[in-house]
Amino acid sequence: MALTIFNTLTRRLEPFIPGGVPKEKIEDYPPVTIYSCGPTVYSYAHIGNFRTFVFNDFLRRYLKFRGFTVNHAMNITDVDDKTIAGALKDAITLREYTDKYTNIFFEDLKTLNIEPVEHYPRATESIDAMIDIIAHLDKKGLIYEKDGSIYFSIAKFHRYGRLSNVINMDIKAGARYDADEYTKEDIRDFALWKAPKDNEPYWDTPFGKGRPGWHIECSAMVRTIFGTTIDIHTGGVDLIFPHHENEIAQSEAAYDEPFVRYWVHVEHLLVEGSKMSKSLGNFYTLRDLLLKGYSPRAIRYLLLTAHYRKQLNFTFDGLNQAAQALLRIDNLVARLNDIKQDASPNQKVIDQCNAFLTSFTETVDDDLNIAGGIGIFFDFIHDINTMIDSNSISKTDAEYVISVLKKVDTVFGFIFFPEAVNLNKEEIEALIEERNKARKEKNFAKADAIRDELLQKGIILQDTKEGTRWILKS
Repeated sequence: MALTIFNTLTRRLEPFIPGGVPKEKIEDYPPVTIYSCGPTVYSYAHIGNFRTFVFNDFLRRYLKFRGFTVNHAMNITDVDDKTIAGALKDAITLREYTDKYTNIFFEDLKTLNIEPVEHYPRATESIDAMIDIIAHLDKKGLIYEKDGSIYFSIAKFHRYGRLSNVINMDIKAGARYDADEYTKEDIRDFALWKAPKDNEPYWDTPFGKGRPGWHIECSAMVRTIFGTTIDIHTGGVDLIFPHHENEIAQSEAAYDEPFVRYWVHVEHLLVEGSKMSKSLGNFYTLRDLLLKGYSPRAIRYLLLTAHYRKQLNFTFDGLNQAAQALLRIDNLVARLNDIKQDASPNQKVIDQCNAFLTSFTETVDDDLNIAGGIGIFFDFIHDINTMIDSNSISKTDAEYVISVLKKVDTVFGFIFFPEAVNLNKEEIEALIEERNKARKEKNFAKADAIRDELLQKGIILQDTKEGTRWILKS
């Protein structure tokens, strides 16, 4: 079965063909080019943002798992209305302000075990490419100037609206939006280049002093890095209109070639069944959750459990269930590492592993169905535990199963493989006692945090009828 992806542009499931030309073997394809809308670095990213960022990470990991090579960019929006307002409020330069939140963002990515991508372009470092786009549009008569700002004339681009299906909305000739973000249901010309206001940063260009509008930034960064049509563009569904629609318009109008082959959008995240908002008290950053005692692994796991085109209801009960699911995985790894008897490889174990990998791949190949893949993974865990219970797995077999777990974790990024370290036995047992006390008091967040602290030290806990035991990887 070939990998298929739902393309927002065509509204159908399509075979994934990097570069647009079918090849006989995966290794014959050019690197998959991906552009992901990254953060606007004016504050801490929230868990809704991280649902999309974790999906981006899963996407690149799965493509590599399938044998593709990847060339991936995620932008840093470091100039827009919000970043400028924040810098002015704090009385520091725009670069100082955005550097602070850029560094925080990278720390959060590392915390969630999100792989670094190949490119992290900044909007402020792509001004020349923005001016090139505007110059191309100017030659074609698609822009106009008003009060020192440059606008894209939507009425002159007849393919506008294909992505968001806003064709039937009201196009108000001559109406303009100067704000970087807007949500109105009518279509208005958008600013490519904005005249500077007092105390705002600006750049000198052939189109006058000013700074970029939000939408042109991504088009410029894609052009700078990739030079031509890219394979995949990702982002949240909230970016389909107007941001991604406007990216298509200015890029395709400027260069007369398709901008993106596959548009992939991640659905909204709800918190306890409601839209996340500060007024409802359900607005959480990653660091808010960590302060509550939830582990990064549990957060990553939960963010992966729903199909990307379905809303994810993020709940604290769900985080506790995620911790229990991870415990099942940790216990399996511990049991495998505990097997000492050796024997010839058991073909049934090898067959079970190969059948799992085949079923996992076939499931996830169907529109990146990681939720289904996780279900198949837990069926595999059950099967391997059953074989361990029947003494059907030798040390050699266990090592083979571990290698399969490591292979699939190149996609998941949440399985822990502890390494042996020197630790104080009394300290370990004191932490276990503290964890058991927290569990009795139903303080599961604290209990999970202690377990994960021990995991980071290379210790696996196993809760048995006889009590909690701990082991190190041999």
